[in-house]
Amino acid sequence: MFRWKYPFILLGGIGISNVGAWVYLIALNLIILNKTGSPLAIALLYILHPIATICSNAWAGSLIDRVNTRRLMMGLDIFRAICIAFIPFLPSLIYVYILAFIINMGSAIFQPTSMVYMTKLIPEADRQRFNALRSFINSCGSLIGPAIAGMLFWMGTPYTAIHINAVALLFSALIIKMLPNVDSRLKETERQRITWQLIKKDFRVVFHFSRSNTYVVKIYLLFSGTTIIMTAIDSLEAAFAKGVLSMSDTNYGFLLSVFGGGIIIGSIINSLYSKKLAVNLLIGMGTISTSIGYIIFYSSDGFFSATPGVFLIGIAVTFANTGYMTFYQNHVPVGMMGRFESLYSVMEAGFIVVVTVLIGFAAELTSIRPVGLLGSFAFLSVGLLAWKAVTGEKRQEYF
Repeated sequence: MFRWKYPFILLGGIGISNVGAWVYLIALNLIILNKTGSPLAIALLYILHPIATICSNAWAGSLIDRVNTRRLMMGLDIFRAICIAFIPFLPSLIYVYILAFIINMGSAIFQPTSMVYMTKLIPEADRQRFNALRSFINSCGSLIGPAIAGMLFWMGTPYTAIHINAVALLFSALIIKMLPNVDSRLKETERQRITWQLIKKDFRVVFHFSRSNTYVVKIYLLFSGTTIIMTAIDSLEAAFAKGVLSMSDTNYGFLLSVFGGGIIIGSIINSLYSKKLAVNLLIGMGTISTSIGYIIFYSSDGFFSATPGVFLIGIAVTFANTGYMTFYQNHVPVGMMGRFESLYSVMEAGFIVVVTVLIGFAAELTSIRPVGLLGSFAFLSVGLLAWKAVTGEKRQEYF
């Protein structure tokens, strides 16, 4: 149990940060909606994150692999807390968007930094269980966060929730400070000034690794493909549930709770049986089952027929994410993980923007159900490719 002391502390920090992120997102949505009354203004918020990723992660990987990751995580938490605390005092909406964009850039850098730190902290034998527990913590955050946001709105205003989130990020930084320094032996030669020449050199390093490790990159790209498709078809989910299935706000809330319940159950199963569940099967079966869940959802005609699909998505996506994440941590060298993830996340974010916009326009010009089903079957094709990749002859070298 002692060897899980620091992983549990880290999971606590992740949980607080995740709950705070939900409170911040919901509060910011309400602030902008109250000021504009425009759904388009809300939609712009969701596009800010992938755009911020494109702007920051092209160079962030070169920084992450050459600095103390624990200190960088603490600095990013404190920086985001200060920025968030300023939001209620901004004079106009344009400044809110600018500051939200900067906060998203900090979050985009934090993601690969935390991945590098976690990979260094958690022994390979414990990573699958840790990833399952991390999914469980995140799913609890997706249920608890909105509830806390609602309570804060009842007690005060969205601005109160914004300030609470700033405090939560400062608390998260304090928890990170309690964790061990995994980069204490960082070589002086690695602490170089970040220049355009160095970034280009790092691009070449990632390119050469990718070319000599095509199977690893293939699995990672399949994971990116699922992320892109899920983000795109998830953008239709609320409109489909309320517009096509005519769900009430109450039933829609129950549907989201069913999804969260599926994630929690999947995470518990995954963490309890992590030694018995093969990583390649988690990837293959998890991806296929997630796509089937979406097909069931977009084929449904009401709340009760949609519920099994949403529940299956919740369970299956946990298995798939745990499998992909464990494979990634075990086969991408931790010394270049920041550069690898940052560079590929830039491409992933670009595709997310393009595919989400195309899906949105297609649903606007035709109707939501056929577009949702088309996206779900595209997801299934990625799942079949993943199954073929993880059950072929190559798997013996990597699983």
